[in-house]
Amino acid sequence: MTGLEFPLALFLLTNLVVALLAAVRGPTAADRMLLALLFGTTGVGILVLLASAGGGSALVDVALVLALLAAVTGVTFARRAWHAGEKSDD
Repeated sequence: MTGLEFPLALFLLTNLVVALLAAVRGPTAADRMLLALLFGTTGVGILVLLASAGGGSALVDVALVLALLAAVTGVTFARRAWHAGEKSDD
């Protein structure tokens, strides 16, 4: 533990707040989906930093689950957007 974990986690949390404001104003569904993926990856970073600061291995497990959910959500959105684009071309 170097002592930088908490300031870095706070910085990432600040980025999440700014991204939340951008998500509210996002003009398209794709913009909102990218911000949801940002929430997932940043959340993983925060949880791993807190786990290394002494939170234990349970936070790493939660971070892994969050990473998997973010990946599945991104793939699902891409598949739905791809199929919606094919239907509109006909």
